[in-house]
Amino acid sequence: MHVFLSGLRQHWLRRTVLVIVAIALFGRGDFAGQAQEKEEQQAARPPLGRFLTISSPVDATVYGRVSRAATALQSQAREENRKGILVLEITDGPSRFGDVRELALFLSTELPSVTTVAWIPRDVRGYNVILALACNEIVMHPKASLGDIGRGKPVEPDAQSFVVNLANRRHNTKLSEALVQGMMDPKREVIWVQLQTGEPPNVATETRVVSPTEFDRLVRSKAVISEHKTVKAPGTDGVFSGAQARALNLLVTQTAEDRPEVASIYQLPRESIREDPTFGNEPKARRIRLAGEIRPMTAELLSRQVNRAVADGVNLIVLEIDSPGGHLGATQHVCYQLLDLDPKQVRVVAYVPEMALSGAAMIALACDDIYMHPRAMIGDAAPIEVRPGQPFERADEKQLSLVREFMETLAREKGRPAALAVAMADKDLKVYRVTNSQTGDIWYMSDAEIHASNGEWVKGPLVDESRENNLLTVDGARANVLKLAEPPVRDFDELKTRLGLSPETNLPPIGPNWVDTLVFILNSSFVTGLLFVIGIACIYAELHFTTGMFGIFATICFALFFWSRFLGGTADWLEVILFLIGLGCIAIEVLLIPGFGVFGVSGGLLVIASLILASQTFVIPTSKSDYDALGRSMGTLSGAILGFIVVAAILGRYLPRMPLLNHMVLVPPGAKDPNQQNEPQLRPEIAGGYGYSPLDGDQSLVGRNGTAVTILRPAGKARIDDRIIDVVSDGPFIEQGATVQVIEVLGNRIVVRQV
Repeated sequence: MHVFLSGLRQHWLRRTVLVIVAIALFGRGDFAGQAQEKEEQQAARPPLGRFLTISSPVDATVYGRVSRAATALQSQAREENRKGILVLEITDGPSRFGDVRELALFLSTELPSVTTVAWIPRDVRGYNVILALACNEIVMHPKASLGDIGRGKPVEPDAQSFVVNLANRRHNTKLSEALVQGMMDPKREVIWVQLQTGEPPNVATETRVVSPTEFDRLVRSKAVISEHKTVKAPGTDGVFSGAQARALNLLVTQTAEDRPEVASIYQLPRESIREDPTFGNEPKARRIRLAGEIRPMTAELLSRQVNRAVADGVNLIVLEIDSPGGHLGATQHVCYQLLDLDPKQVRVVAYVPEMALSGAAMIALACDDIYMHPRAMIGDAAPIEVRPGQPFERADEKQLSLVREFMETLAREKGRPAALAVAMADKDLKVYRVTNSQTGDIWYMSDAEIHASNGEWVKGPLVDESRENNLLTVDGARANVLKLAEPPVRDFDELKTRLGLSPETNLPPIGPNWVDTLVFILNSSFVTGLLFVIGIACIYAELHFTTGMFGIFATICFALFFWSRFLGGTADWLEVILFLIGLGCIAIEVLLIPGFGVFGVSGGLLVIASLILASQTFVIPTSKSDYDALGRSMGTLSGAILGFIVVAAILGRYLPRMPLLNHMVLVPPGAKDPNQQNEPQLRPEIAGGYGYSPLDGDQSLVGRNGTAVTILRPAGKARIDDRIIDVVSDGPFIEQGATVQVIEVLGNRIVVRQV
């Protein structure tokens, strides 16, 4: 019985062991399969990439931004089970070693799940080179250079020790101790050697970068050295170009011409090329709304709002667009301003809840990203002209050509398919879906672009929205498929989530402030005409008063007009200069050359031209809309002149009768009673207080002789019968002290001749 039980226990023990072994084997195989499946899934998904510029000098702010961005990328890559690649564009500039050391330590030790790539598009020297050495890989422009960490002098011992330790950790397999020593000390020599290892037929070739001591050790060990060369001689700076480093298989992994090529090397999506200034920084956002027709005043208002946001340190501008388009010149003004913004400092996002057509589509394309409602529309950007007898017609070929070129520029600047953007303005351009023959990437091109690619892109089906005689217009969902916009959003709350803003963030649309409201009011036809009437009336009154108060009022009226037109986008300094020249000509006619001649007429025409030009965006009208605008400008000015005539008639009739003002009014020579005159007059009894007397019996002056008190050229002063009066020469200039004779008196104009 005991034997039976003992055998039974051994049997169950053997079975238990077998089960445990089986579970262990199958479990390990299952776990290994799961790990392999996880690796395959990670490899199948595109990597998660970001570009980030390390500005110079490196300080705590730069460290904070880079560390936050890198940590966020690492967390996102782990959550999405994707490979993370952080491309750091290293710039040249002065930095302290301590600050660089801290950032280099972070890059080389704190990012195990992220591949760091140093992108060197231009020459970099000094301590910033250490940041490139701290990355896993280095990509350089072929003509860019990297090195000379001490800027012509040996690096301090503690810095040398840190960099050597960085290289010896083999964080970057293209580095060696001898190489970085040569980059830190001009006295060092660096030798490149090519070795042959193994026995025939399994001979392998290996390259190394060594110091002279290491080279002697290789020689003594009888290593097979097939080739060697000195890549840095003693007494020279340790600087290597991208092309040189790539040819020698040292320092760099690849060379590239620009960011798109870097992205292609690491199979990063094209949108990663556009650097997000909010990445690694706390988003400081502002929401600006563009609604309705785009006019010059609308464009200027939008321009001022963008400038205010940038001045306030905003790094994320949400431009909410709901517009059918408008004035081409105003649209281009806004687009150029958006293109001129530094994408590394400010990110501009277009949000289209309903439509962005014509000029509004251009403005959306000028933004860094476009987010649309699934049913919102974008496109139809062909220029049109309104002509008599019909609602509109397409612009001529010259204008269309300029718009096509502009649309292509917008798309290329922001990394969107240029052919699709051009198809929004060109109804005859056909666009095709194409596939990259090497990478399999999908893009959209015209026949001309496909032909120019020399087989790089394989032609696919026609984009239906670009069919013949149709301006490309798509909704939000289709725009995302065509790589014109980001995946659509249902509302603004979803957009905030996509942009990394918390749901509690309140972003009300920024409206016009009191300055903008004042500009709108001053630009209205009624207020503009009122300014003209008041300004001209004040000038008229100033000619008859001696206080200067009316001159100040006139100056304020015209200053408000030009200021409002400046901010309204229709005036520039040319109009102001023409206005001032016109006033100067009128002043010459009134003060120096009495009468009504060339200066007076020219001055009046210049003033009128300046006021009209300041009210519109063109000089010579070329379309129906231009003629309409010119008619409105001339109508406003004509109405103002008629209004002034009415005001002047009222002043001429009632001003001399007013109890307070009649003591300040000018009286024509010979007039006795201001109440009998219909124009401003000066009381005779107070005129003499200024040293001048009205001469009774003006015609009695004819034939009298006197002496020129001032030079008459031709106007001046003369003494006649011990009185100083204003006179004018009948022709040539008359020198001071010459004897003159009165030959004619016309009202208050006394003409003299030298005798």
